[in-house]
Amino acid sequence: MEREECVLDYLEKNGIPFECYHHPESPTIDVAKQYWKNDGSVHCKNLFFRNHKGNRHYLVCFDCNRNLDIHDLEHRLKQGKLSFASEQRMERYLGLRPGSVSPFGLINDHENHVYLFLDRNLKNYGKVSFHPNDNRATVVLRMEDFERYLSCVGNSYEFTELY
Repeated sequence: MEREECVLDYLEKNGIPFECYHHPESPTIDVAKQYWKNDGSVHCKNLFFRNHKGNRHYLVCFDCNRNLDIHDLEHRLKQGKLSFASEQRMERYLGLRPGSVSPFGLINDHENHVYLFLDRNLKNYGKVSFHPNDNRATVVLRMEDFERYLSCVGNSYEFTELY
């Protein structure tokens, strides 16, 4: 089953409403901005990190129009020194390839290994949007439906101030 189909099936099976639209491949935010619809959502940037020992992994999600300094992020998250996780780790823990990282990858994290940090400011928006593990589509959810999704997957997460 395609990665996108897995996400959409998961949402449907859990009764989580969503909108989905397709567009050309968009491996970066700059490319994706050309194709995003004016759908009323905040489009999110998603970064996958590991700690310095490589035994803990973190997904960090925030408004794509914001930038994060990794040293500031380390200080705010209090998780020690962080570095970007390798493609192999991304595939192992999220079942994803670079350019398609999103919280929907958590459906592939059967051991709930990845900890999710979400920017607190995302709660100020009525809707959020992410790739459905395939950068040729965008899924839009109301914030309360996204939080229902997070409860279903079972990974630990928190909303925190990232900048």
